[in-house]
Amino acid sequence: MTTSTVDHGLGADLAADLAATSLTLARRFASGATMWCLAPSWQPHAQHVAVEFVHPVIVGKRALPAVALTGPDLVDVVRVSVRPGDIVIAVADAAEADVRSVMHRAPAWGATTIWIGSGPRPSDGAADHVLWLDDPDPRLPATGGFVLLYHLLWELAHVCFEHPGLLTVDECTDEVCVTCSDEGRLGEVLGASEGSSAQVRTAKGIETVETVLVGPVSTGDLLLVHAGMAISRVAGEAGE
Repeated sequence: MTTSTVDHGLGADLAADLAATSLTLARRFASGATMWCLAPSWQPHAQHVAVEFVHPVIVGKRALPAVALTGPDLVDVVRVSVRPGDIVIAVADAAEADVRSVMHRAPAWGATTIWIGSGPRPSDGAADHVLWLDDPDPRLPATGGFVLLYHLLWELAHVCFEHPGLLTVDECTDEVCVTCSDEGRLGEVLGASEGSSAQVRTAKGIETVETVLVGPVSTGDLLLVHAGMAISRVAGEAGE
């Protein structure tokens, strides 16, 4: 897969990122995910990504569930659409406030995130997978560079489908996972706290957590949750 992407004129690092992202996509789709496509400033890209994955242009290739989300209040639209295990893919520059907010909150929704863009890069960890063209030319979104990236994602995801052994991931079966037992999970508050507790949405679903350590909370606040307790607040992205 790496050789194929380099042959398209992409650097080795981006080729490796494409290969890893494609494998993640294939695994998520194999598990029943829907892909939600965003491009607030370049709406045709969101629609093109969705069509690319839904439409089986090659005989024998499966149609994959993908939907373009457009219009105002994009964060709210994604919030009510995405389910745990789904994928959110955005085509946007790093300054796009709605995309930053979606990417920041997606772990609480249980979604895997992919960010395609160009120019100045988003901050480290802004998405699970970042596919970036460093060229600062503002005309780049219209030159076909982004189209090449998501066409390759489609192609390489289907290469992964041809190797079913790649689609399974060993999961922790211990009653207490030694890897994640001490880690907090991101939670998004669903409503103002009542007394010392509040309902939050995490990747595991809706939970009631104790908020005595963080004080009163409001709808949309982000919290770090551990063992049924909100242990700290998580700052929102600038511009939210």
